[in-house]
Amino acid sequence: MKRKEKIARSTIGVSISTMVSRILGYIRDMLTARLLGAGMMADAVFVAYRIPNLFRSLLGEGALSSSFIPVFVEFMKTKGEEETKKFVKSIFITFLTVLTLLTIAGWYFAPEIVRLIAPGFLNSPEKLVLTINLTRIIFPFMIAIGMGALALGMLNSLGRFIIPALSPCMLSVSEITFILFICPYMEKPVYGLAVSIMIGGFAQLAFQLPELIKKGYFSFSILDGLKNLRSMVNHPGVKKVCMLMLPAAAGLSIGQVNMFVDTILASLLREGSVTVIYFASRVMLLPLSLFGVAIATVSLPLMAESSVESDYNKFKSTMSSGLRMIFFTMLPSTFGLMFFGLPIIRVLFEHGRFKAYDSVITSQALFFFSIGLIAFAGVKVVVSAFYALKDTLTPVLVAVFAMVLNLLLNLIFIIPMGVGGIALATSLAAFFNLFLLMYELRAKIGALGISKMAVSFIKTIFASLPVIAVCILAETAFCNTSKYLQVVITLPLAVIVYLAAAYILKCKELNYILNAVLNRASKIPSAAGESRTTQQG
Repeated sequence: MKRKEKIARSTIGVSISTMVSRILGYIRDMLTARLLGAGMMADAVFVAYRIPNLFRSLLGEGALSSSFIPVFVEFMKTKGEEETKKFVKSIFITFLTVLTLLTIAGWYFAPEIVRLIAPGFLNSPEKLVLTINLTRIIFPFMIAIGMGALALGMLNSLGRFIIPALSPCMLSVSEITFILFICPYMEKPVYGLAVSIMIGGFAQLAFQLPELIKKGYFSFSILDGLKNLRSMVNHPGVKKVCMLMLPAAAGLSIGQVNMFVDTILASLLREGSVTVIYFASRVMLLPLSLFGVAIATVSLPLMAESSVESDYNKFKSTMSSGLRMIFFTMLPSTFGLMFFGLPIIRVLFEHGRFKAYDSVITSQALFFFSIGLIAFAGVKVVVSAFYALKDTLTPVLVAVFAMVLNLLLNLIFIIPMGVGGIALATSLAAFFNLFLLMYELRAKIGALGISKMAVSFIKTIFASLPVIAVCILAETAFCNTSKYLQVVITLPLAVIVYLAAAYILKCKELNYILNAVLNRASKIPSAAGESRTTQQG
């Protein structure tokens, strides 16, 4: 099967799994909005949640998995099964120890961290104390998700994409269970929500382990490993991952860092602004996770394999195909969220304490976040290309410039535009990040096939234009009907119109998807065949 169709097929599998996870995630968010609204308790728990999330991104999920996959693939290709298993044991024990120590430090220094991250909370002692307490409850979440990143990297490298993509469902199930059955009976329900986040993180890790245990990668004693901690830390593979990870931590987590800049500035605006930014980014993350993250997830192991084999034509083909799939999926999503964001937000969040005014303000932030959707997704693919080449320094240098630009733009836009200005600054900084990364990658490996990507981009724009018309007409035509009916009718109609336009314009990416679907469908009757196909993808 052609590599383009492999990428499309595996992306479909990851996207479907991510869709299940996101549906549960949005049910969780709707219930959270109903429970807490957009006030003090919601602001406190979202800030508390973002603190371990930042450390997780710096030293866990993002940087660790992207640094681990190229080294793990290299061990599998060149060192043999036994050496690969020794490497897995060493890195698991090493990072379990590091993340545990960081969690202890985070619990102890929680007051100082909260004051740094949300200075606007200093004016409300009650809000500050609540955020500190919630941060301490949630902090162990970092251990579970950080270790889950190792499991994710191993499974993806083995061609197993579905289980890692479904694992976030465990977090949503935990939160939904607490919100429905435990939080209503607590004096301060927000504490129950914090506990559910911590428990859900460990459930997410546990969901991935059986597959790796079956393959023999986790058949070791943690206590035995801790007794030999020095040899674990000094393993050559661990050292290589750490060397790649140090710059990757800053480079890959630029989105998280920018989000924290957003949080700090939003905490200085009207109460509820932090929550507005959070919910707007959550809606924007739906297409980004379904397609952008899925494409980057599938592309990284394939590019790492090509890099180990020094096949740079295949490497460029994989990256180019990934970016063209980004254009094909992100452009219509961008227009859909920009021109139909308010009805979507009303359906998802306008319940209980989350009022109509909150929906309007959130949709304004979503409009400007959506502008950067292509850049957010494109950066993930291009950064993965650098990591596959074991170059983690270039992305961090580019990320620093993008972060500085984001801060400057935030200061320019926040006064006249409020939360919309914060979102616009983040989007423009993401485009700067993407263009500079592309320039540096071209200087490193030569021509990237820009002309093919440009043709794909232009065709996709023309195919996406009818989506704008559908969204505007539908919002006008259904303005007096049920908000649920409005969304249920409009979104499928927009998808159908877009696919029809893409077919008429002969967009190649549509052909890759159709061929991948037909190929997968032909193998459904054989469970063994499906397993082999997944591993090949």
